[in-house]
Amino acid sequence: MKTRHIVAGAIAALLLSGAAQAHRQWMLPSSTVLSGDQSWVTVDAAVSNDLFYFDHVPMRTDGITVTQPDGSAGKIENAATGKYRSTFDVHLTQPGTYRIANVMTGIMGSYMLNGKRERLPRGVTKDKLAGVIPAGATDVQTAEMANRNEIFVTLGAPTTTLFKPTGEGIELVPVTHPNDLVSGEAATFQFLLDGKPAAGLKVTVIPGGVRYRNSAGEMDLTADKDGKISVSWPQPGMYWLNATLGGGREGGPGAGQGGEG
Repeated sequence: MKTRHIVAGAIAALLLSGAAQAHRQWMLPSSTVLSGDQSWVTVDAAVSNDLFYFDHVPMRTDGITVTQPDGSAGKIENAATGKYRSTFDVHLTQPGTYRIANVMTGIMGSYMLNGKRERLPRGVTKDKLAGVIPAGATDVQTAEMANRNEIFVTLGAPTTTLFKPTGEGIELVPVTHPNDLVSGEAATFQFLLDGKPAAGLKVTVIPGGVRYRNSAGEMDLTADKDGKISVSWPQPGMYWLNATLGGGREGGPGAGQGGEG
C-alpha cells in the first residue's frame, strides 16, 4: 500500500517594488484540511528571518481578510498581537476551501520640486496620489506596489470558487489544489499577471524548518510561457512559496505629470 505523506502549503504570492527583503512574511495555520460540519483554525502571523519561527516582528492583523468557499467575506476572531507574532482564529462554517490573506497595496515614487527630488510619503494609494503631488512638481515617477500573502484552508472536500482571477496583480490559479499536495508527487501552479500568464516569473519554494538546517533548501523555479511551474515536494511538511516581480510597475499612475496649479 502506498503511503501518502501530505504537504501543507503556505502560499505567498508577492509583487514587490525594489529589491527582495531579507525578512519573510508568513502565516501558519494550525491545520490546512479539516472535517466535520464546522471547525476552527488558529493562525500565527509574523515577519521573521527563519520561516515559521517568530523572531523579528508580528504581522499586523488589520489588513487580513477571509474569503469563504462561496466567495463571501468571512472574518478573523480573537486577534492578538504580541512582541514577535500575531495570532487569530477563523471559524469555518461552510464546506470547502477558504482563503486567508494579508494584502497591501500602494504607490512609491518621487518628483522634482524647486530643483530638488522629493519622495512620495509612505502609504499613498492610487486614489490619493493627485492630492499629495504639489503644484509645480515635475518629472513625476511612480511605481505600483502590491504585496499579497495568503494561505488556504479546507473544510471537507476542496473547492475552487475563490480561485477565479480578478485580473489585477500577480494571482495564483492552482492546477493542483493547494490543500491536495502530496510529497513525492508533482504539483502544478499557474500564475497570472494582470490576468495574463506570467511567463518568466521567478518563483522560490522553501520548506519549513530552516532554523534547524545549514541551508534554506530552496527551490528556484521559472514559470513557462503559460505562467506555470511544477513543484515536486521532497518531504511532507509546510512550505513557503514566493513569486516575485522586482522593480514594481514603472510608469504607474501620475507618472510624468505635474501637480495641479
